[in-house]
Amino acid sequence: MAVGNTFVVEKYCPVCGKSTRITKVRSRLLATETDNDFCAHYKDFNPYYYTIWVCEHCGFATDEKRFLAPMPEKHRIVLSEFLNTRKVGFKFQETRGIPEAVASFKLAIFYAELLHAQPSHLAGLCLELAWIFRDSGEQDRENDMMEKAVNLYDESLMHERYPIGSLTDTMVIYLIGALYYRLGNIEKATQYLSRIIGDHESRIQERKLYEKARDLWQDIRTRGTEGN
Repeated sequence: MAVGNTFVVEKYCPVCGKSTRITKVRSRLLATETDNDFCAHYKDFNPYYYTIWVCEHCGFATDEKRFLAPMPEKHRIVLSEFLNTRKVGFKFQETRGIPEAVASFKLAIFYAELLHAQPSHLAGLCLELAWIFRDSGEQDRENDMMEKAVNLYDESLMHERYPIGSLTDTMVIYLIGALYYRLGNIEKATQYLSRIIGDHESRIQERKLYEKARDLWQDIRTRGTEGN
């Protein structure tokens, strides 16, 4: 069944094993603009509302990649034991609004914390939830999630080996700088962006990211000069 930019499929839940309805987003979407922390904006539609898949039976929630991947038995046992004694009230809705999107991310973050997920995974969830709050104009809640994301990304740099998927350590350093900038912490923002600008290897191997970091760093300096 298709509705505009989305369509419904059925997938088996990795925790309870039952077939559950999932709303997927069509792949061909053109962004109208992209923020400096990689949040993309689309005309009259927000695909981030559908990032998290939620089982309509047991209430387990995570992103598509982890929902479809083989789940370690120890994780399934932990989640099953937790969910067997609780009723998670998340009703399937083909079209999600902000409340359903926020609820799905909060569930995904909770389960990720329950399974002691890597900081980079938790950071990504917090960042996308911040983007949803940005879309709804809730700046305080957006800032709260950006703060959590930036701290988790910082932690991931110390404890995880990159690249992780498409994420490189240079990209994480840039994201931290961009998030500090959006949070108004100019000193921290310039500190992280300068790490990329001063890295000759990043200039050669990740040219586009280097240029984004340089442009944001210059924008910060220009604004600082104008404010004096």
